[in-house]
Amino acid sequence: GIPEFSTYEEHRKHILIHTAAVFRDFSRKGFTEGQSGHISVRDPEFEHYIWMNPLGKHFGLMTAGDLICLDVNTGKVVGGNKSKPANAAGFLIHSEIHKARPDVHAICHAHTDAGRTWSVFAKGLDMLNQDICILHNSIAVYNSYGGIVFAAEEGRNIAQALGPKNKTAILLNHGLLSTGSTVDEAGFLFGLLDRGCAIQLTVETARAGNPALVKHIITDEEAEYNFKMSSEKNILYREAQPDLDYEFAMAGLGVIERGVENMKIDHGE
Repeated sequence: GIPEFSTYEEHRKHILIHTAAVFRDFSRKGFTEGQSGHISVRDPEFEHYIWMNPLGKHFGLMTAGDLICLDVNTGKVVGGNKSKPANAAGFLIHSEIHKARPDVHAICHAHTDAGRTWSVFAKGLDMLNQDICILHNSIAVYNSYGGIVFAAEEGRNIAQALGPKNKTAILLNHGLLSTGSTVDEAGFLFGLLDRGCAIQLTVETARAGNPALVKHIITDEEAEYNFKMSSEKNILYREAQPDLDYEFAMAGLGVIERGVENMKIDHGE
């Protein structure tokens, strides 16, 4: 399950290394679109600080030493990599969710093909298979498109749509968003949501081509049982590890970890 650490420094290193690995996993899965997309993770020591990716750094090249630490209340850079700015739109979304949801320690957002395609319908997902039941009653739909996010109000609207308990969200004409108690969980749930959108689109296409096909949806009772059996935070942390282990192996020894020793918090001084 989720490892424990004797110091904040060791915990922070683990978080930053795994955040960089999640970015690389996103790249391998095709979750990139120019400068769009961002992941944030709450600092283990200073809960009002979050770590995010710098603007313009390709997900597939991310290392622990690339990440920036920001004050969630002001946007001030308080540590980490100061050579590049953070994504302003990303901060406005993520900061509002982190402030509204103290239980959320990591947030992933990206503009995927399947996610953007399904988002135009402003609908959630049917429980079409065992795996998507991990998100049973945990998918919010933000059914208002407010343009590129450059105001805190739009970030607050997205946070409000996510609500107090949902783990993921489908953003109309925009993309997907996931949360988690670890960046590992948030990354795994994001991929699950994206694959859920792709499966739903395939099912709807097949049904439109042959209306005689019957769509069998898992019952709420069965979906709830699957949710209880597979949605606990330690289980979801473990679900993410095979893909992250692959990224560590493909990158080579010490590559993703590069620069982590220099990731310090100076509180903007």
